[in-house]
Amino acid sequence: MSDINNAKSKICIKNRNHLYIYSLIISQLFYDSHSTIASSLAAQVNVDPPCSSSDRLMSVVTNDLEFEINVICTVPEPFLYETVCVTSHKGACRAGAFSPDGQLIATGNSDASIKILDVERMLAKAHDIGSTDNQEGQGHPVIQTLYDPLEEVTCLEFHPNKPILASGSRDYHVKLFDYSKTSVKKGFKTIDDVESITCIRFHPLGDFIVMGTNSPIVRLYDINTVQCFVCSVLSHQHTGPITLIKFEPGARYFVSSSRDGSIKLWNGVFNKCYNTFEKAHYGSQVCSVTFSRNGKYILSSGKDSLVKLWELSTGRCLIAYTGAGTTGKQHRIQALFNHTEEYVMFPDEAATSLCA
Repeated sequence: MSDINNAKSKICIKNRNHLYIYSLIISQLFYDSHSTIASSLAAQVNVDPPCSSSDRLMSVVTNDLEFEINVICTVPEPFLYETVCVTSHKGACRAGAFSPDGQLIATGNSDASIKILDVERMLAKAHDIGSTDNQEGQGHPVIQTLYDPLEEVTCLEFHPNKPILASGSRDYHVKLFDYSKTSVKKGFKTIDDVESITCIRFHPLGDFIVMGTNSPIVRLYDINTVQCFVCSVLSHQHTGPITLIKFEPGARYFVSSSRDGSIKLWNGVFNKCYNTFEKAHYGSQVCSVTFSRNGKYILSSGKDSLVKLWELSTGRCLIAYTGAGTTGKQHRIQALFNHTEEYVMFPDEAATSLCA
């Protein structure tokens, strides 16, 4: 008889634990304004008394996650990094990009020129290896210079699988260069717009390019036909110039930031916005956005001198990074993950340094 009573007692405890978990889920659903789903779930699992709105489940999960990710970093401390190579333009450098294989770097300039540099040559120069000839193609890191843009270069992007470099400029044009032809200085294709180009991003498959301009409308171009597509729902668009666009690694969606202070998440197939983070940086301009490798988080920076980590599934800001001396007078600068995503890196203008 005692064994039967013990078994019944264990079943009761298990059921109570399940009901407690259900109540946390239902409370979280109410807290996130999913009242219909919450009420339906409460009716199905017979939770009584009714659950009140609470974010206790989020608090429990967040605390647990913070404990789990408290691991030893596998990369050197940031202060151990140092400058390897310095090259210069005639004017201010406004844009930069790595090739997908990490072997090339492109830099764009306010004097409308573009330089392509070989990473191995940069490393060799840093260690005084190889030729000291300053001419392009003779051991110098700069292997090619392009001159097609008419005004300041604002953004650069390498094609994901072809030797093509795209540049955006204040001259309203996107130029496509075939950098495998080292003697060619001009683009082989031009995409014309009616506004200055602020950002460009290739679709991971390479057939399309998403463009941001001083207009609030996100453009999607077919790079083969140069046909432009835009979302027909006006309310989906930004209300200010677009500052940056990034694709999620799986290309299911992309994210855009704007001077209007919002961040928008777009369906990468249908080119429609399905979530907006209004006043993401307390109304300040949002300067940059980027995805984590798993596509579950967004890192943003704003002119409020803050960097924020957002969780896509809940739309919540999980962490706000404040830097080491920012004064609220930031220019348009980007926040990025390091290559292992163990650090968040952000230029601090007040301290003229890089925060990690």
